[in-house]
Amino acid sequence: MKVLVTGGTGYLGRSVVRALASRGHDLVIFARGASRSGLPGTAIDGDIRDRGAVERAAAGCDAISHSAALVSIWRRRPQDFDEVNVGGLRHVIAAATALGIPRVLYTSSFVALPPRGRTEPLIANDYQRTKVEADRLAGQAVDEGRPVIRVYPGVVYGPGPSTEGNLVGRLIADHLRHQLPGVIGPENNWSYAYVDDVAAGHCAALERGRIGGRYALGGENAPQRRLFEIVQQLTGRRPPMRIPFPVAALLGAMEELRVSLFGGTPLVTRGAVDIFRHDWSLDSGDAIHDLGYAQTPLTEGVTRTIASIRNRPSAAHPA
Repeated sequence: MKVLVTGGTGYLGRSVVRALASRGHDLVIFARGASRSGLPGTAIDGDIRDRGAVERAAAGCDAISHSAALVSIWRRRPQDFDEVNVGGLRHVIAAATALGIPRVLYTSSFVALPPRGRTEPLIANDYQRTKVEADRLAGQAVDEGRPVIRVYPGVVYGPGPSTEGNLVGRLIADHLRHQLPGVIGPENNWSYAYVDDVAAGHCAALERGRIGGRYALGGENAPQRRLFEIVQQLTGRRPPMRIPFPVAALLGAMEELRVSLFGGTPLVTRGAVDIFRHDWSLDSGDAIHDLGYAQTPLTEGVTRTIASIRNRPSAAHPA
């Protein structure tokens, strides 16, 4: 298939692009820095907020894999999240409709789903709010007969840069460099989804996922405490201390005030603390059954992640 990939230059997006290319698909990469990415396929520089640019990039394609998103805990201008996360999906669906493209794969997020023990999604920050709204938009499109398939990656991690799209990799790197003062809610479960597994799940969903289908692409469900126990087993570095929720919320409020006065990005926000209060386990059974989705054990994935951190040219070799 000829596939338009939005967000192909992001942490997960790059793995999706490489996985699709390895399966013989003809790719069009649409992102603001696509021409500088070095990724396989035809590179088109453009902004997902530009509906006309999206439609022009999609012309002649058989499918769209839409993973472009603003992934951040905070922006000075909240509307940025709406324009990218909701407006971008709206533009992709409109382009597919106008051009008669028969398959649209939308990369949602586990935070668009209710956490364990709740029946409704949580609305803790603007990123989560807009991913929930975009998921509802995708559901409405399905109800209207649009050919949308949704995937919900868990906490994506693995080798590669320590970006906001690779939070676990960044936490491990900071911990090994003695730069992680503590963790919030280490007793609560997350679904740790190894990046290559999630990329393969995207390919399978695009190729044979059921139109209207919703597939959780999670991994091993485990508390943060378990993640750092594995790091200790592999490196000898003791787990970080637990930051109590009241202290974390106070720090979040102080960080929000700091960036409102002086700019920058907060280290934590009150909304992020609220997310850490919950259990984010995922059931990937439908993806395993329908797509042949495979999950890398957490110990194996963390081992590879640590090896990547230690092999970075500019990295010291932390104990």
